[in-house]
Amino acid sequence: MSIKSCGLVLTAVLGAQWGDEGKGKLVDILSADADICARFAGGNNAGHTIIVPIGPKRVPTTFAFHLLPSGLINPAVTGIIGHGVVVHLPSFFEEFDILQTHGLDCSGRLFISDRAHLVFDFHQIVDGLKEVELGGSSIGTTKKGIGPAYSAKASRSGLRVHHLFDPTFADKFRKIVEGRYKRYGHFEYDTEGEIERYKGLAERLRPFVIDSVVYIHEALVAGKRVLVEGANALMLDIDYGTYPYVTSSSTSVGGICTGLGIPPRRIGKVIGVVKAYTTRVGGGPFPTEQLNEIGVHFQEVGYEFGTTTGRRRRCGWLDLVVMKHSCLINGYDTLNLTKLDILDDLEEIKVAVKYVLDGKELAGFPANLEMLARVEVLYAILPGWKTSIAAMSSYDDLPENCKKYITFIEEYLKVPIEWVGVGPERGNMIRK
Repeated sequence: MSIKSCGLVLTAVLGAQWGDEGKGKLVDILSADADICARFAGGNNAGHTIIVPIGPKRVPTTFAFHLLPSGLINPAVTGIIGHGVVVHLPSFFEEFDILQTHGLDCSGRLFISDRAHLVFDFHQIVDGLKEVELGGSSIGTTKKGIGPAYSAKASRSGLRVHHLFDPTFADKFRKIVEGRYKRYGHFEYDTEGEIERYKGLAERLRPFVIDSVVYIHEALVAGKRVLVEGANALMLDIDYGTYPYVTSSSTSVGGICTGLGIPPRRIGKVIGVVKAYTTRVGGGPFPTEQLNEIGVHFQEVGYEFGTTTGRRRRCGWLDLVVMKHSCLINGYDTLNLTKLDILDDLEEIKVAVKYVLDGKELAGFPANLEMLARVEVLYAILPGWKTSIAAMSSYDDLPENCKKYITFIEEYLKVPIEWVGVGPERGNMIRK
């Protein structure tokens, strides 16, 4: 179950749905044989939860990663935050300090690109103001300032990590804040206090800052094993997701190239992580959403509450139309099917296999959300297995109906399922 066994230098783990698929656990497992774990997109709006045994008594301990690469859970791994990530420094150090306090020493093995853009507190304020402008049509932002930071990047008015060490930083910062006042009106914000705070943060950050492009390429040339950790997921991609109910970055496999400076030919194995049902947060059409006892079952049994926001997630049946769209774009070599145990108690299981609009089957996942909101979903119905699989450690031990469910997904998508998650802890992962 290692990167070495894949025979490849670079392996990528990407979310295949709307996020919250459980990518962190697979990253944790694969990081046992990695030298570097790198983030390429998003910010501290991501949330990966990992449960691992800690200390002499091996007590199961929960770690919540938001901005830092979750591969850091392996003490031998070096974590890289690439230039495609936007970074809120107070959150960076808060997360770093929590890991240190819980016995996970990341000193000397965590680095950040000098090209990464910075998220400031005024970005977070603006994030809320932009939602108000939508007139109640909430996109579902985490209010972490991610969107405004990426907007500043695209409009060439952002500040990057290297700017912190430039004598002109304070003047540039004041000019940017004044621009936000002109756009949104005057909001409460201590500009001079923030400048002073960032002078201190800059000095603490200095040993973490590197040219990540050079660092990663030197590692690849040296044969180091690089594990790339996706944030969010394909259906939240700025181009391929349910726009505008998406994040503000490229969460697809293409984001690895732009967010880490890695050419396509250096990307080896791409693994898609897919939940055995579907969840999402925020607004936007959700064709297989179940506003009934099935949805409640997924929420309660699957503990579907956001790692970053604590929000209750919307839940529905597995949508293979979504997954086919995801597979076309990311070209997964294999899949990791997670939280299969949440289906244990169901008599029957539905799987979306077609969208029909005005009597015609759609060829793919529509870009037009008005169309998406009107589709009729056609389901395949499979029998449940009514047996707990949480303690099972071998694929052969799984109930026949459980294996039929897995096979059905593989045959529809024409992509093999390599890993099957049957519980929340590190050991609850079966390699098929």
